[in-house]
Amino acid sequence: MTDTTATESTQGAGASSGQTLTVRDNRTGQEYEVPILDGGAIKAADMGKIRVSEDTPGLAVYDPGFVNTASCKSAVTFIDGDKGILEYRGYPIEQLAEKSTYLEVAYLLIHGELPTKDQYDSWAHEITYHTFVHENVRRFMEGFRYDAHPMGMLLASVGALSTFYPESRNISDGDNRHMQIVRLIAKMPTLGAWAFRHAQGKPYIYPDNDLGYAANFLAMLFKMSESKFEADERLVRALEVLFILHADHEQNASTNAVRAVGSTQVDPYSAITAGIGALYGPLHGGANEAVLRMLRRIGSVDKVPEFIEGVKNGKERLMGFGHRVYKNYDPRAKIIKKAADDVFEVTGVNPLLQIALELEKIALEDEYFVSRKLYPNVDFYSGLIYEALQFPPEMFTVLFAIPRTSGWLAQWLELVQDPEQKIARPRQIYTGGRTLDFVPASERWK
Repeated sequence: MTDTTATESTQGAGASSGQTLTVRDNRTGQEYEVPILDGGAIKAADMGKIRVSEDTPGLAVYDPGFVNTASCKSAVTFIDGDKGILEYRGYPIEQLAEKSTYLEVAYLLIHGELPTKDQYDSWAHEITYHTFVHENVRRFMEGFRYDAHPMGMLLASVGALSTFYPESRNISDGDNRHMQIVRLIAKMPTLGAWAFRHAQGKPYIYPDNDLGYAANFLAMLFKMSESKFEADERLVRALEVLFILHADHEQNASTNAVRAVGSTQVDPYSAITAGIGALYGPLHGGANEAVLRMLRRIGSVDKVPEFIEGVKNGKERLMGFGHRVYKNYDPRAKIIKKAADDVFEVTGVNPLLQIALELEKIALEDEYFVSRKLYPNVDFYSGLIYEALQFPPEMFTVLFAIPRTSGWLAQWLELVQDPEQKIARPRQIYTGGRTLDFVPASERWK
């Protein structure tokens, strides 16, 4: 209930005028007036003021996985899951995917506004200039086993960059922060491509400064003996779109990891490494690979109805549908479906596509899935595209991490400039033993 009369007030700065929550503690009969902040939130610290007596702990909010807990205020990304809306800095993802480039979107995320022509030219030049990495990094990556996972290689090499740029620890200097941001966005495709080549036993390809961001990445991935690698423009554009769609997605697990580690005021390379580590996990970055495994297990279009029944009976899992945030059609899934068509024009149609289309068609019409708001998410089609581009499944998370770097950095930059942010240190609900008497080993081991 909302009220403006209460026995005790916890009113603080930032409350929406006249909007409060009256909380009655039935243990004591005490009532508290808790301010409702802009955006419909209350401060956990205000709940902590509710206690039985001065010498007892205040109330804590128990929320595993931060299902309904806001850890920060952010102006980077807006999501309305019920309506299927995704915006970067207020711009709809549909418009950005159709009309923008990844580097322009990266500028938008980092700086908070779209660049002028001069700003964009300077930004693109900086990114291009810093795509090369120190030769010691190349030798470091060559030291991995022949079968090392590309994501593990990326994680380790990005973490190692902090030792090459010790000045990056000075995060209070704006110019220094900018330089590290440029370096990370620029070097991530180089490191990702080298991890890919390493797994194939192929020589590393150096960046080509004559190419754009996505085109250069494709060249470092696939160039062989030709003097100049030129990817099909449709593939370049499809990769740009994929990069835009994956650039940021609010406070997901990897972004939360970046912010949590960044709250210690560590250098950005170490903070971004935390994000890569979180993305490495199959519950975060591995969903599109799970979709491919599901489609292969189904095997053919005529077996889709049988699979659907298996899902309803709890014998099968429907991968690539539903989302923690979206209770509507993931707006990125609609865009990526069009990108898949463009890729298949060049590579030929992935035989799994027809199974995917039939599965989507039935699921969107079946009341079982509609009532549960299970709609396709971005992972449903992205794996098909990556496979068509000849990427092995272990590269999928690397392809996710490269564009997400700009979003991680935008969130990190916001964190280090936010005066309200503190070092991450969640509360816990202790469930262990208390006041036990220690028995020396000489007595316990008799």
